[in-house]
Amino acid sequence: MTLTPSRPAPESIDDRALADHLHQSGARIRTELAKRIIGQEQVVEQSLLALLAGGNCLLVGVPGLAKTLLVQALAEVLDLSFQRIQFTPDLMPSDVTGTDVIQDDPATGQRRLVFMRGPIFANVVLADEINRTPPKTQAALLEAMQERRVTVQGKTYPLEPPFHVFATQNPIELEGTYPLPEAQLDRFLFEVVLDYLPEADEIRVARETTGVQGGRLAHIISGAELVAFQQLVRRVPVADAVVQYAVQITRMTRPGGENAPDFVKKWISYGASVRAAQALLLGGKARALLEGRAHVSFDDIRYLAVPVLRHRLLLNFQAQAERITTDSLIERLLAAVPTPRSGMA
Repeated sequence: MTLTPSRPAPESIDDRALADHLHQSGARIRTELAKRIIGQEQVVEQSLLALLAGGNCLLVGVPGLAKTLLVQALAEVLDLSFQRIQFTPDLMPSDVTGTDVIQDDPATGQRRLVFMRGPIFANVVLADEINRTPPKTQAALLEAMQERRVTVQGKTYPLEPPFHVFATQNPIELEGTYPLPEAQLDRFLFEVVLDYLPEADEIRVARETTGVQGGRLAHIISGAELVAFQQLVRRVPVADAVVQYAVQITRMTRPGGENAPDFVKKWISYGASVRAAQALLLGGKARALLEGRAHVSFDDIRYLAVPVLRHRLLLNFQAQAERITTDSLIERLLAAVPTPRSGMA
């Protein structure tokens, strides 16, 4: 099978130099993060891919697995402004976006409304325990995550790029929580799951975090460079067969589709939207550049299928009763979707 790119590969010297810079910077970023984040290499890679693809990321894991530390370290290494918002039941939308306040104008002595920016105005925003706040406050993030702007009292305020939301959730604590609506979950490029470390890594964590702490992490790239990388990611060519493969995987998650496997019809209530195919391709482009390649492979799509799809599939009661997980369903789906034969697989 001949793979025809959907558009020509970038040929300019500037793009090639920028791609080399991204590849080299990616290795340096991971090396620097390893000074503070022990283990969790796949989590670090997927979080970095979300940044390079220009998306938001949902981190799921029990307390104590360094979710907050990871996001803080990423912001530090990339020299980005960082704000952490602790989501609680009494958090109001204005506590996130900001609000208009009355102030005296020293020049005229008159009072006027002045917009006081909230913590959403940062390059990296950590929405800690996002499911602990009511839907009204959760919805305050929707416009910011999708449109990169906020609207307060009828006025729209743009969020300066780069802008990313990292949200955390505790999967074992359900009391006093408000599940995220599907519309908001769909706006996260990836859902990244953090698990317990292997024993050797846990020993390192116990030893190193109870001794003298190291200094600040080095700034590897700047916000402007990250924006340039994100623009380069979108210029990476993708073969038509790879695009079709990503779309096929997405479409086969929908139980109403004519080609949906029997296990999808049996266990899934609602499948993934077109955003899933977009996320697979954007993430694949970022992964290709991070690994020093100029094209997206089928392996990139397969690698990203779980973090892209796991929060976009709504399982039915039968699946829950039979203890079927979304991850196991995705792995089964990948086995059911034939991979086109090519040298890029």
